[in-house]
Amino acid sequence: MKKNAIVFLVFVLLVITAAEMIGMQFIPVGSITLTLLPLVFAILITMVFGLPLFRKGILKTIYSKANVHFSSKYLIFIMLPLMARYGADVAPKIEEILSVGWVFLVQEIGSLGTVLLGLPVALLIGLKREAIGATLGLGREGELAYISEKYTLESKEGQGVLSLYIIGTLFGALFFSILAPVLLDLGFRVEALAMASGMGSGSMMTAASASLVARFPEMEQTILSYAAASQLLTSFLGTFTMVFLAVPLQRFMYNKLSKTKKAEVKEDAR
Repeated sequence: MKKNAIVFLVFVLLVITAAEMIGMQFIPVGSITLTLLPLVFAILITMVFGLPLFRKGILKTIYSKANVHFSSKYLIFIMLPLMARYGADVAPKIEEILSVGWVFLVQEIGSLGTVLLGLPVALLIGLKREAIGATLGLGREGELAYISEKYTLESKEGQGVLSLYIIGTLFGALFFSILAPVLLDLGFRVEALAMASGMGSGSMMTAASASLVARFPEMEQTILSYAAASQLLTSFLGTFTMVFLAVPLQRFMYNKLSKTKKAEVKEDAR
């Protein structure tokens, strides 16, 4: 067991080293420049080696269920230093942040978009109770905890939120590291995008804000402060937004849309 842990640690260090050696890459696509972070390459490398084609011998040991379970269980301990970093980033810009504090509060309403936009699409493609877990939010720790407590992770709702959690872990950082600079080139202000970076996921926030810093290095402190403040508020206020706004709205929409869908089926049967 100790040998497996050492092999696992060496593999992680090699992936990190490879990603850092690749470094930050800028890919011009027309008038838009995509920024790919080392984090993106680390995710892609681990995804490729995790494919059944390569998962043999020592890689089969590295990607064992025990290692995967260990990584997911203790991920929170790795995130704690990052949370401390958020506080350190917020402090130097606290007066500026408080001056636009209401904007941070209003942006929390944006978390309802997963229900308003995602739930109809989820039901349309055939999801049923799984849609409740998959569209309550971005499927991060807050939603995972709520669904787990209310329905258990073995339920259909639990399967939905777990699926989204895994997808977000695999593709979230990649998606937002690309989306942030794209929106920047479309005319959005860097301050607004920095605020939007704090979406409740440490990896997604880091990817999005680092992409912005790469484009505006002179505004690094402002970008990181806004993103960190938004992240802290999302972690705190997002819970209340989810419980008192997203959950009732989702329940109402799910009942209405489910009845409409059943009515359409009956109409077709005639």
